[in-house]
Amino acid sequence: MKLLRYLSIALPCLGAANARPRVFDSKHHVSYHGLDRNGIEVFLGIPYGQDTSGANRFKPPRRHVPLPGTEIEATSYGPSCPQQFGQWAVPISLGNITDVSEDCLRLNVARPRGTHPWDRLPVMVYIHGGSFWAGNNHDPTILPDGLVLESVWNGLPVIHVAMNYRLGFFGFAQSGALESEGSENAGLRDQRLAIEWVRDNIELFGGDPGRITIFGQSSGGLSVGLHIMAYGGTKPVPFQQGICQSQALEPGITGNFTINAMQALVDYVGCNATDLHSLETIACLRALDTKTLLDASLSTYRDDLNIGDIWLPVVDNDFLPAAPSTLIREGRFANVTTMIGWCNNDLTFFTDPEIQTPEDTRDFISGYAPGLTSENVDKLLSLYPVSDFASAATDTLSAEFFRASRIFRDILMTCEPLFYAEHIARAGNAVYLYDWNQTILEPFLEQKTGRAGWGPIHTAEFAYVFGNLSHYDIDGFPFNPSWADYQLAVRGSRSWSTFAATGRPGSLGGRDTFTGFGPAFHRGDNTTTYIFVAGGPSEGLSAIDGPHSAPAVRAQKLRERCAFINSPEIIEQLGY
Repeated sequence: MKLLRYLSIALPCLGAANARPRVFDSKHHVSYHGLDRNGIEVFLGIPYGQDTSGANRFKPPRRHVPLPGTEIEATSYGPSCPQQFGQWAVPISLGNITDVSEDCLRLNVARPRGTHPWDRLPVMVYIHGGSFWAGNNHDPTILPDGLVLESVWNGLPVIHVAMNYRLGFFGFAQSGALESEGSENAGLRDQRLAIEWVRDNIELFGGDPGRITIFGQSSGGLSVGLHIMAYGGTKPVPFQQGICQSQALEPGITGNFTINAMQALVDYVGCNATDLHSLETIACLRALDTKTLLDASLSTYRDDLNIGDIWLPVVDNDFLPAAPSTLIREGRFANVTTMIGWCNNDLTFFTDPEIQTPEDTRDFISGYAPGLTSENVDKLLSLYPVSDFASAATDTLSAEFFRASRIFRDILMTCEPLFYAEHIARAGNAVYLYDWNQTILEPFLEQKTGRAGWGPIHTAEFAYVFGNLSHYDIDGFPFNPSWADYQLAVRGSRSWSTFAATGRPGSLGGRDTFTGFGPAFHRGDNTTTYIFVAGGPSEGLSAIDGPHSAPAVRAQKLRERCAFINSPEIIEQLGY
């Protein structure tokens, strides 16, 4: 039956709606008309913020307030925020960007069929990834239909919300003038406004504003991490729980990637008559049309720096009042229950496959983290002897490649989250850690690259967590999931929605969730860290070392490696 359920969840055909679900806001006399899709109800393209073009460019978003009597036709997604047209990066994304606009602050609500306003279901608010450079709230890989249906079959139904937010130059422009007017981190401020919209309006759709879990992957996971520390914990957060998937922090936030990208763009469009940080420069940028600025942004983009993550959040003395590492050390963050994790081979897809020698590995790591001193690069490399990775080597990917990709993964995806998780737990909050270790993407990667052995890469969890295995059954994509994949899709998806509903991702009686997925840190024990391996041959909870550790987890040597990567000196050199 589970297999049949998944085969029935198809990509949506928006023109073939069978019903017209309706939500009425009696207080403001506003109606929302949605669609029936795959056994759930969806309300698409709901405006939560006003147009951000022209004089509003870069500025904090303004709430969209519909006039009394408005009937909102929530039956199409609307435009994506400005970015490159076309498909971004298969298999990271399966979508196709065809329509962009600065009037893009819209969100989608998906709920179980027949939900009533008084049901007060837990709510999951998703923040998409894409390096703060690409993506939208409706890529096929992140559609919520399977997630919502699995939550219903699990007896713990949830409502799902997904947002658009400003990207790249439009969302993360930096300058002294923008900081002085409170207009940096515009993309994060968009996300915050969307979450506040959910808090203030989701009860109309049957949701509980007191049970909101925000979750995101990649730059979306980083966003969740930053929302937890927003305003240094001085303002109440509009959510209660968070899930960070394949990122919670990122090197470079206190570096120069973004200010250099800003200078390059300003020079390109000729708004450089005065200083970059002047009010005149910002006025010049606001006077230009969207296409001119988007073309300039694309023309000056550097994907050879920081794996393309050059438009990053900034310490603006407001939304981020200090460096993220400082806020974490000082406990200046919200007290929320969190789940944080990564994919076992998260960054193989972003590592140079031509790496063959120790010199290649050194060059790759030094290029990714240019702030590291030569001495510290040597110390880092010494913690990862190539002999630890010999068994991973294939005919087409070397042991040095896997060595480099693991160092890369630990810096960006593993050790920083462990640093964050330890402090969140120290403040008295429950934290759950996972390592995702199964994928259906390997055959496609082999076909695309001619190389084998990539493992569970970045986004490997999507097909399972969102219950969207069938979305990968498209022309040109080898699709041959096993029964174990279908089973993992049930456990994985239900564990995510169970976390939203109960604050725990598994081990509930009568629920088909991950078995034994307990907290990462036990009360009174500050010496042992537990990680749940999700999928693969070693699924289960494991300590990172010691007698309660599984061999596959123990072999990662996370305690000693992360102790070095998370040391104050290295954090300063990594720039966060």
